[in-house]
Amino acid sequence: MVNTKGMTIVLTGGGTAGHVLPHIALLPHLRKQFKKIYYIGGTNPAERQIIEREGIEFFPLECVKLRRGLNLKNLARNLMIPVGFVKSVKTAGRILDELKPDIIFSKGGFVALPVVKAASSRNIPVVAHESDATLGLANKLSVKHCTKICTTFKIDDGRGNGKFVHTGSPIRPTIYKGSKDVVAKRHNLTDKRNLLVMGGSLGAARINQSVLDAAQELTKVYNVIHVCGRGKVSPVENIKNYIQLEFVDDVENYIAWADVVVSRAGSNALCELAVLGKPSLFIPLSTGRGDQVHNVRQLEESSAALVLLEDNLSPCTLASSIETVWQNRELYSANFETLIKDGTKDIYNTIYSVVSHADDTK
Repeated sequence: MVNTKGMTIVLTGGGTAGHVLPHIALLPHLRKQFKKIYYIGGTNPAERQIIEREGIEFFPLECVKLRRGLNLKNLARNLMIPVGFVKSVKTAGRILDELKPDIIFSKGGFVALPVVKAASSRNIPVVAHESDATLGLANKLSVKHCTKICTTFKIDDGRGNGKFVHTGSPIRPTIYKGSKDVVAKRHNLTDKRNLLVMGGSLGAARINQSVLDAAQELTKVYNVIHVCGRGKVSPVENIKNYIQLEFVDDVENYIAWADVVVSRAGSNALCELAVLGKPSLFIPLSTGRGDQVHNVRQLEESSAALVLLEDNLSPCTLASSIETVWQNRELYSANFETLIKDGTKDIYNTIYSVVSHADDTK
């Protein structure tokens, strides 16, 4: 058995906090086995702050990103991708030559691809993780360079190469430690059903407006805590049992407090709600590559949650959908908790297996 305690691992992924936070879930396992842990990420200060709070040295990497909107500005930027990508791979290679890692763990995103490419040319094994029900572009392009690709959902890669491992998602241990009493005491709420609305870290304008328009009706039955996003709180006439917040630092307490959750369908939020079996209404973001829509498809098919498409969103459909979730809460809770699992340990075991095998073959 190989002892990894003298080894080095480089974590990578970036572009959004969604690519960074899953690494935090793995850190307790990695710290027990790897002597040195480094992170190569993007230039977003928020990503760096998250990693450096954990005592991990952060290496920023300038990277190109595919712009999906059809306009002249995006077209011009996309034409520069080949030149920018080559430059990013060279820079990533210099960082890897300095750090000399034994293995790379990639969470995908446009930052990860040049790191994975540079690692491949140096025969450094790579384990990747795909959070969504379909492969993101970076992970699609990374497959040939990876030894294993761990997945949250069951994904058929169609090539029978044995690289794909259905592990589940990395889950932060703090998510299991929520206390509903913390929130109840903090906001001095009455004895009603509890509804939590989350539109993502940046908020969601259409969800926010629909919740606001439905608030008088919803608060007849629910205490409503509405996390609107930074800078998205709106002036509200006094509505009893309705609270707007820009963001929350202790989301685990708010999830524990909630009887029903309304949320976007980003993989991190979805998986944290799933492992807790929280009855949920998902309103997936329909723009971009449509990954949130793909994520919720399996949930619908398995009666694990209710989905309301944004095109159908209104104060009336929102209220009626929330009531449907409440009426079916036991069914949704049981199926949701079964469908998606906490894959933190299995992902670590995959990393350990790959690096151990790589060392054995040297």
